[in-house]
Amino acid sequence: MDLYDGIKQNNFVVVGRAGIDFFTDPGVAAEDADRVTVGLGGSSANIAAGICKLGGKASLVTRVSDDSVGSYCTGQLQKYGVGTDYVKPVGGEYRNSLAFYESRVEGHRNVIYRNGAADFQMNDSDVEAVDYSQFGALITAGTVFAAEPSRSATFKAFELAKAAGLPIIFDVDYRPYSWPSPQVAEEVLSKAASMCDMIVGNDEEFGFMAGDYDRGLEKARDLSKTVDLIVYKMGEKGALTFSQGEEIRTGIYPVEALKPTGAGDSFMAGLVTSIADGHDLKTALLRGSACASVTVSRPGCAPAMADTATLTEFLNAHPGPTPV
Repeated sequence: MDLYDGIKQNNFVVVGRAGIDFFTDPGVAAEDADRVTVGLGGSSANIAAGICKLGGKASLVTRVSDDSVGSYCTGQLQKYGVGTDYVKPVGGEYRNSLAFYESRVEGHRNVIYRNGAADFQMNDSDVEAVDYSQFGALITAGTVFAAEPSRSATFKAFELAKAAGLPIIFDVDYRPYSWPSPQVAEEVLSKAASMCDMIVGNDEEFGFMAGDYDRGLEKARDLSKTVDLIVYKMGEKGALTFSQGEEIRTGIYPVEALKPTGAGDSFMAGLVTSIADGHDLKTALLRGSACASVTVSRPGCAPAMADTATLTEFLNAHPGPTPV
């Protein structure tokens, strides 16, 4: 199936973690907090929730801890409309990942606990249980590859999705703390990228896969020769997108950011749902950028993501993206 035909079905199978987030009130440092707010987090869960909030469909494939935190994550996924048929509990000492972060930009700290993470226990049987024929595309984020058996299971999911005709969408999402070594991460993430139809990452992530941070753009251009769509994000400088021999530059929507977390996940959700809704690629990229701006201006990750009405209101009120 063609990448764009798959996306236009607006029904995605998303592979990867769901986690629980604790975050402080706006402007409050961790050591000064006397209360925190709880919300759904985890890269893949955020993407899936963002897709559903924007009118698409998504089902998550992962493992959660067989306890109250796992139940919370599953319940929150269902609240956002994410399919949980392939979200399975795992017992023993495995626990859901937990993020604790500050709702502030200056001095922002984000700590993620992933020791004995339940999502890393996703195995071949979990991905083999998925009926890929009911979806249009598979989406995953790089953290799913950081440990076994999740790593091998995700590569198995790639094979099964490809056999069913699904394009594969990959958010590089490199988190050094999750990996045994940079060398393993470079090798595994590069292998994953070589199997995908669409890759989204920032300049540092492409540089990491290139083995030299100064060669990130060169790496993205090289991958674009065999990958249908590459989005090379450059922070405040916007993004450079490679598609079918064309290079598209897009800016960002400046906002007063509350915190930096969740931007990439919301960008992905906004981009794919906008393509599915019939927008041209440049417009879809800008709508993804607008979603990222909405998310960083509000507390939380999944709770902060825009729904369709919020995105429309934001675009109508904002003077426009930065020039490029």
